[in-house]
Amino acid sequence: MCGICGTVDFSGRPVVPDVLRRMTDSLAHRGPDGRGVFMDGPVGLGHRRLAIIDLSPAGRQPMTTPDGRFTIVYNGEVYNFRELRAELEDFGVSFRSRSDTEVVLHALAVWGPQAVERFNGMFALALWDNREGHLLLARDRYGVKPLYWCMAGGALVFGSEQKALLAHPALRREIDLECILEYFTFQNVFTDRTLLDGVRLFPPGSLAVVDVRRPGAALQPVRYWDYDFREPESSVDEREYAEELERLFRQAVVRQLVSDVDVGAYLSGGMDSGAITAVAARELPFMRTFTCGFDLHSASGLEYGYDERELSELMSYRFRTEHYEMVLKAGDMERVMPRLAQAVEEPRVGQSYPNFYVAQLAGKFVKVVLSGTGGDELFGGYPWRYYRAVVNSSFEDYVDKYYLFWQRLIPNTQLRRVFAPVWAEVSHVWTRDIFRDVFGDRLGDLSSPEDYVNGSLYFEARTFLHGLLVVEDKLSMAHGLETRVPFLDNDLVDFAMRLPVSLKLGNLGEVSRINENEPGKLRRYFERTRDGKLLLRRMMAGLVPPEVAGGVKRGFSAPDASWFKGESIDYVRSMLLGDEARIFDYLDRKAVRDLVGEHLDGRTNRRLFIWSLLSFEWWLRTFLP
Repeated sequence: MCGICGTVDFSGRPVVPDVLRRMTDSLAHRGPDGRGVFMDGPVGLGHRRLAIIDLSPAGRQPMTTPDGRFTIVYNGEVYNFRELRAELEDFGVSFRSRSDTEVVLHALAVWGPQAVERFNGMFALALWDNREGHLLLARDRYGVKPLYWCMAGGALVFGSEQKALLAHPALRREIDLECILEYFTFQNVFTDRTLLDGVRLFPPGSLAVVDVRRPGAALQPVRYWDYDFREPESSVDEREYAEELERLFRQAVVRQLVSDVDVGAYLSGGMDSGAITAVAARELPFMRTFTCGFDLHSASGLEYGYDERELSELMSYRFRTEHYEMVLKAGDMERVMPRLAQAVEEPRVGQSYPNFYVAQLAGKFVKVVLSGTGGDELFGGYPWRYYRAVVNSSFEDYVDKYYLFWQRLIPNTQLRRVFAPVWAEVSHVWTRDIFRDVFGDRLGDLSSPEDYVNGSLYFEARTFLHGLLVVEDKLSMAHGLETRVPFLDNDLVDFAMRLPVSLKLGNLGEVSRINENEPGKLRRYFERTRDGKLLLRRMMAGLVPPEVAGGVKRGFSAPDASWFKGESIDYVRSMLLGDEARIFDYLDRKAVRDLVGEHLDGRTNRRLFIWSLLSFEWWLRTFLP
């Protein structure tokens, strides 16, 4: 786990050492254990090391093959590196270290770019081939590890974070207005855009080979892997599915325990992190766990269920972990926003400051932490979302229904009003087309309710899960902490994509038959959509306490709806409604005040919109000073 960066000057000019060092040092928080740079004419590679496997100097990067042809900078962990190493040794490859980096390097040297398809893990990498003059960039299947790139002053510049790109003097800090519109529609970015104009997020499951010696060469990522949720062609006994799921889940957790430093785990009150901890605690002689709770003195309604410390303490007792927890109050959000904006770099998905704090807590004790991210997205953890579009007259009808649901911040009817100051420059953007483009040409033949559920699982893995992973990486690495996600083990993901929808959702048939004109439809809809993750729950019932396995799905969220109109109301007003607010360079002041006012007056819950406005305001102050 590290930070990587690099630059390629297509004019042939040699790399400027000071520029490469500044880029590398901008990622020091990702790798406090060492720095390395490599320069070969117009090509420069930088690396910051967080030593996890093989702590000796032999694991340092950049790393070069003995013949001097290939040089790599690599961020991540490939958990099947020992099996790959044995195969490479059969090819006659000799190794000088025990690191997975050296295995990845030789795998690419022997098998070529297609070697990435054999890696089971998380990674972003750059490989320089000085014989062919080719630079390979690649990112793992799911996008656990980020990689950004841009063209600046005739050079390709890339890095684990945008900070590395901003350290290059040729990059101009300008805002991407189309990206703002996309974010304030979905509270996420589905394309490869970022808020910095010209800076792109390299797509997950993709690679690109750039011919450095060809003037005008372009970086064109090619996808080597994609999600493919579909019903199995033949029926399998549910008991066989359950046995295979348990085997693959245990294998995934154990596989990701490989480390030469201590491994801990996040432990919320949910079953995903609880089951991971249960398996890991049986394998490790000593384990630390971490959770974050919330002060609920001013909470209301559903917010009383947001604090899950009681259940996490129960599981810590059951699994005999050394447990640490912290409690957040309204003022903690206000204090952390400048640091959070610097760490996350771009607003994505929902509220993330509690994750920042719990990563900060874990980083004081361990270098590696296990996370339950991915369990919901793979096994159907959000049934109330999928059920909204299970009966459709056509694929486009399905897209229309699901698109309306995913307008999380500003609906289409309000976009022109809210974006009035810049509307002339963004009016050509159709966010419905952005939504539709996520599917490509893969899903146009959907017909059954099961097909549409699988379509929704595909969409959310490509967008919502990816956003969670990007944010989680930034928040943990801000504290020199490696986060691992056992649910995103290749074998477990392949299994989940072939699991029948009937073993994920229990009421698909009933919900599909709800009459749209029937009185009380909405109440019955929610009563019948409190299921999800059926087979996973059954499997986990043998690992976690019954209070956890049978619990209702809860998100990791603070009681912000109450805080924004209570203890933090002055902060919200000063940041978003004051004359100094930067957001009004792009958003209409009256439109925003009206929407925020609806929340402060208690008329409508707009906590997601307020959180996104605060995130955008702090992004402007941090990256466009």
